Amino acid sequence: QVFDLMITDLMMPNMDGMELLREARNISPNMAVILLTAHGTVETAVAAMKIGAFDYLTKPLSSPDALRTIASRALSDRKLKKNNDNNEPFADMVAEDPKMKSVLQLISKVAATDAAVLLLGESGTGKEIAAQMIHRLSSRSDASFVAINCAAVSDTLVESEMFGHEKGAYTGASEQRIGRFEQADKGTLFLDEVGELPLSMQAKLLRVLQEQKFERVGGNNTISVDVRIIAATNRNLAIEIQNGRFREDLFHRLSVFPVNIPPLRERKADILPLAKFLLTNISKRLSRPGLTLSKESENDLLNYNWPGNVRELGNMLERAVILSDTNLITNENLSISSSIDEKTSPVTSQQSASLRDLEKIAIKQALDETDGHRKKAADKLGI
Repeated sequence: QVFDLMITDLMMPNMDGMELLREARNISPNMAVILLTAHGTVETAVAAMKIGAFDYLTKPLSSPDALRTIASRALSDRKLKKNNDNNEPFADMVAEDPKMKSVLQLISKVAATDAAVLLLGESGTGKEIAAQMIHRLSSRSDASFVAINCAAVSDTLVESEMFGHEKGAYTGASEQRIGRFEQADKGTLFLDEVGELPLSMQAKLLRVLQEQKFERVGGNNTISVDVRIIAATNRNLAIEIQNGRFREDLFHRLSVFPVNIPPLRERKADILPLAKFLLTNISKRLSRPGLTLSKESENDLLNYNWPGNVRELGNMLERAVILSDTNLITNENLSISSSIDEKTSPVTSQQSASLRDLEKIAIKQALDETDGHRKKAADKLGI
């Protein structure tokens, strides 16, 4: 979970405060961290501040007010940083193409309301970034943005994941657990891949969306929440409804304001600006600043069809940064030609292959197109 403030001792068994601080910075870079330390470890505390701690206090504390004062300063500093971030709500989304500019206009308008938003588009187009943007622009921006990937949770655990459970609710439930709806109270809950929810769960979700009330699994107490819902799917929900795999009443509840995010191949004007934006971020993360794209590599990027969309572009650039021995990313580093060969039709490119080989190619292609999701790949293949 992500919190505004963490107060931790420095010397602890199993994991010390320094290691905890590093882990916390990976999970939540903006969380404020205050260290408590004995007099003999002040130097270590100062070193911890260099890697992101807000401040430290020596033990024993002079008074409770000493802790209150430093906690208040830490939270004020975090709020100031958060407000500065909100001044650039579109920083993570590149939109040079007219199609994406119209998407940003829609996002700006709906963000000011509490309307449920349904983000539609192929896998890897940036639906979660759009959801985060809506949250940052909304009146709920000071509260939590909580995401759940409905496709990544097993059917047996999805109810517990959504609503939480009481201790002893089922085998393995050794303690009470707070679900995603409670975590998102007063904030935004992002239901990614909502089309993957089992029908039994769809009925329970519909009830909660209507009433904003639920019970934890194994519990009797009714919990009320105030949550704004943003959902996303790469499925055609109209077809899912026709085939009896998605509830029509839930669809209408979720799609008060649908937003279609176009695939990358349909917004050519975004490809190079996106590539440069991603390359800058990847270069910083991998400590390889100053990398640029060659003219040949830019042409290859423009001419590629991008079946995996922005996610595929990011993965390809990260691989290219790792492979590059100079500050210039070439088309050899990008390996676009091999990606094209892998994604061409198995029938046209493998005329002499055996039926077994064709089957293997088709399965691999389906897995690539669904980011390794076996159930989706099987549906795509009709098996």
